[in-house]
Amino acid sequence: MTSPKKVRIHHFREMKQRGEKITMLTAYDFPTAKAFDAAGVDMLLVGDSMGDNVMGYDSTVPLTIDEMIPYTRSVARAAERAFVVADLPFGTYEVSPEQAVESSIRMIKATGASAVKFEGGRRIARQVKAVTDAGIPFCGHLGFTPQSETALGGRRIQGRGEHGVEELVADALALQEAGAFAVVLEMVIAPAARAVTQALDIPTIGIGAGPDTDGQVLVWLDAAGVGDWHPRFSKQFGAVGQALHDAAAGYVAEVKSVAFPAPEHTFES
Repeated sequence: MTSPKKVRIHHFREMKQRGEKITMLTAYDFPTAKAFDAAGVDMLLVGDSMGDNVMGYDSTVPLTIDEMIPYTRSVARAAERAFVVADLPFGTYEVSPEQAVESSIRMIKATGASAVKFEGGRRIARQVKAVTDAGIPFCGHLGFTPQSETALGGRRIQGRGEHGVEELVADALALQEAGAFAVVLEMVIAPAARAVTQALDIPTIGIGAGPDTDGQVLVWLDAAGVGDWHPRFSKQFGAVGQALHDAAAGYVAEVKSVAFPAPEHTFES
């Protein structure tokens, strides 16, 4: 089957039905998003992972919607094919369905993103229903939810324990019932992710959730080898961090030695 010129929501369900894996990467700026879009990534996530990966915060919690909007807008401008999903940061949807709708409308109108994502299962089902009733596509997020890291007791694997799988499936079904078009499963034991995937009609997108989800997502800096630390569930598909270092070091060396700019870089008349 030929790849769609523009990825839409119905394509994700069709991909699940025919067993084609969905690809998703985070993106936070125009040139990165443009490269990923051209590479054929199906979905670009402007995640609140921007907080600790781009803004330098200790966690995702301090990030604001005002900070996210310009980055999301730049990603949406770059995406000719990929479907763009924008996270709602902590504090912009928890209070009420009305708050969730207002935040979602603001994000979509100000950025051009195609959908919003926020964390939680049954506890935020009313918010999800309100958002989807307003005509805004919604992607769920279960398992390890970074905005709730303190409440979860740290970065702990989810789905374990006597009722772990049962609870995850119940949360996922609640999101599906509320209108979600997909659910991200983060740091979930593989049997739990498999059970959720089998229980849902909508796709699951795994990150540290094993191979049986309907797709995979990674923070692009982890996937490209940028930074000094990467989670165990990630794989480095490149050495972009080292390449950036080498390029900057080469620039410094040539400027200091007056090797750059050379005659071919100089206008004499």
